[in-house]
Amino acid sequence: MYVGMNRFQVREEFAADFEKLWGERDSHLKETPGFLQFHLLRGDVTDGVRLYSSYTTWQSKADFENWTKSEQFVKAHKKAKMPREAYVTHPKFEGFEALFSIN
Repeated sequence: MYVGMNRFQVREEFAADFEKLWGERDSHLKETPGFLQFHLLRGDVTDGVRLYSSYTTWQSKADFENWTKSEQFVKAHKKAKMPREAYVTHPKFEGFEALFSIN
């Protein structure tokens, strides 16, 4: 299993719009081979900045990489725009291969 995460530092005054954007967008993930799950995680606010993480699980790293080169990826990100000033920094990607799992 492979986990792909993007961390977003969003200014609190843009948090509601950020959540609405993610809630209403068509991610096209379900039609992508190897896709397992998606979660949008919301963290605490520190100094007026809310932390979010998009969390996706895939059958393999290759499935994730294929998605990033796919038409579904382009469609999912085409309308997913927030004003530049909404973010403190550019979103940071982190990828992990699962070593152990407990269900």
